[in-house]
Parts: sequence; structure tokens; C-alpha cells
Amino acid sequence: MKDVRGRLKEKLKRCVSTGKITLSSGKETDFYFDGRLVSLEPEGSVLIAELMLDELKRLGIQAVGGLTSGADPLTSSIGVLAHQRGVPMKLFYVRKQPKGHGTMKQVEGPPLEHGMRVALVDDVVTTGSSLVQARDALRDEAGVKVTDAIVVIDREEGGREILAKNGIRLWSLFQKQDFLP
Repeated sequence: MKDVRGRLKEKLKRCVSTGKITLSSGKETDFYFDGRLVSLEPEGSVLIAELMLDELKRLGIQAVGGLTSGADPLTSSIGVLAHQRGVPMKLFYVRKQPKGHGTMKQVEGPPLEHGMRVALVDDVVTTGSSLVQARDALRDEAGVKVTDAIVVIDREEGGREILAKNGIRLWSLFQKQDFLP
């Protein structure tokens, strides 16, 4: 079997579409990536988790999660793998809006402690706005500082620069250029 990165890249190739596509932001693009085709598949989720967990350990991250729903399968698979490998890791997810009933929380999961090294994950970054939104909720509700974000693919459309301006370092498993002819 190929190395983890090589195997994942082969699987991701089927998630890429080219041609004019309108994103949820309303922006038109010629490169669309549907990461859930791999992140919601057993082998794909494990491959992504292996690469992301290695990076999280290297960075000394203690808690990981992101904005629902793109980050949900990534967070879950990272959590399972971290448990299997004995790597302490808290997991969370951030709702797009605070819950409208009960606890009214926007950040779900075990409590995060001030001073923890926290990272965000997502399948793709375009403008970085969803990662900044998740960062803001974590800061405001949980009182933690997000230092890093890891994505499967950086679409190379300004997200890295916007995140840097917001104090978040971006790490990507792949970039758009890795899938262009």
C-alpha cells in the first residue's frame, strides 16, 4: 500500500470538480472540493486523521475541533485515533449560531481551559471566514486562544493571508495546485 499521504491524495482526486461553480459565499470558482466524499468514508477519515494528528502532536495542540459541519467528521476521526494512540486531546465543535434553547451554547464539548493550545480543523479553506468565526466563538465563550488551523485542502484564494492577519497559522495537507493538471 502507498504511504498515507499518497493514498489520501489518490482518494481526494475524486472529490475535485472543475468548471464554474458558485460557493456558499456566493463567490464563483473554477475549483470545487467536496471533502465529505472522503472524510465520511472509513479509510479516508482514518488517512486524514493520521496526517492531522501527526501535525497536532508536532504543534503541541491539546484541543481540536471546528465549525460544524465541515469539521465534524475530521474532529471525530482525530479523536478516535488520538484515543487509540494514547494522545490526550479534547474535542469540540462550534455551532454556526448559539443554541436557541437549553444551555444556549455555541461551543460544544468538554470544558476547555484557559491557556490550552487549541487548533481548528476543516476540510477546505477559501477565505478563512468560517475558521475566523469558530475562533471568535471559542475566544468569546470558552476564553481560549486559537493558534493554528489545519485543513485538508487550501484553495489558495486568500484564506491563508486572512488567517495570518487574525493570528492563526494555517497548515494544509494539500493545496489546490496539487490537484491541477
